[in-house]
Amino acid sequence: MNLFANRIEAGMALAGALREHKQGNALVLAIPRGGVPVAYIVARELELPLDIILTKKIGHPRNKEYAIGAIDLNGRFVGEHSDVSETYIKKESERIQERLLHMYHVYRGDAPPLLLKGKIILLIDDGVATGNTLLAAVRSLRRDNVEKIIIAVPVSSPGAYKSLSAEADDMVCLLVPDTFQGVGGFYEDFSQVEDQDVIHYLNEIHRLRGSVLKKA
Repeated sequence: MNLFANRIEAGMALAGALREHKQGNALVLAIPRGGVPVAYIVARELELPLDIILTKKIGHPRNKEYAIGAIDLNGRFVGEHSDVSETYIKKESERIQERLLHMYHVYRGDAPPLLLKGKIILLIDDGVATGNTLLAAVRSLRRDNVEKIIIAVPVSSPGAYKSLSAEADDMVCLLVPDTFQGVGGFYEDFSQVEDQDVIHYLNEIHRLRGSVLKKA
């Protein structure tokens, strides 16, 4: 089984696979928190802007792991589920959006999000198990009139790779193993990424590009 030493090594490998976008019309978007160190390396090596994208699935009332839709800072999308009430969806949406707004303030302070319109988006996480979060992110980005969405991850389960490849314009994945028991199994060091780490990486890339968002 192929292993990455850590998220930094995974980011270097992913940057190599994406080198055609160096200094191009691309923008790197990370899924917090685990995707941020990987995305930071990609943005640094390709000399591209880095931002985060905050989305969260809306779980079914009887099984929170089963996604019936998703929400981001700008709105929500929900599939057809006759056994789920609008009251539940509204309440969950409000709760989740409040949490996302809090996360945005923690990570970005009062800084406005980067403009996405017309950009090639390199959407990055540290790996994919179910694909629900990335699927929500892709559908959110479609509303922003981006030029192209490329999902880029070090490792993915076969099922998620198939479903996400059908949703994104392109998908770059370094490992799609036949046996998949979790993203962490493909890293020697899969330590938890903390909020302060996210702030550090965002500040560092903005320092390299000439500005700092907020102090960690």
